[in-house]
Amino acid sequence: MHIRRDVKVGLSVVAAVAWIGAVTLLIVHEPDPGAASPAELRDRLAAALGTHDPDAFAGLVDYPGSGGDDFAKDYVSVLADRGVHDVRVELGPDAAAPTRATVAGTLGDGRPFSYPLRVTSEEGRWTIAFTPPLP
Repeated sequence: MHIRRDVKVGLSVVAAVAWIGAVTLLIVHEPDPGAASPAELRDRLAAALGTHDPDAFAGLVDYPGSGGDDFAKDYVSVLADRGVHDVRVELGPDAAAPTRATVAGTLGDGRPFSYPLRVTSEEGRWTIAFTPPLP
């Protein structure tokens, strides 16, 4: 009887160690949020919004706290509901070091739209921010 219990305990310990190792590997290999350059941010943002891809959009958003994935899904859902297409993104005022991204495109009814987003950079990663800058 003791051998059977020892085997179960041993297998449980091995399973726990394997699970911890797998989670650690997933975390280590998760890509950093944002883009490596302003041009990459522009291109990936236009593609994510144009194809209504919440996962791609979430990877570019500097969203405070938790809830960034839900925010991205809701944001992209609104665009899809409005029939947004032909999305373009321009960076400014300096394309090499932008502080603003202007998203423009066409609504489902054919009317054009545009709006600005704030661009941030931290540790070489470029993102879109939806929070006001802190003083």
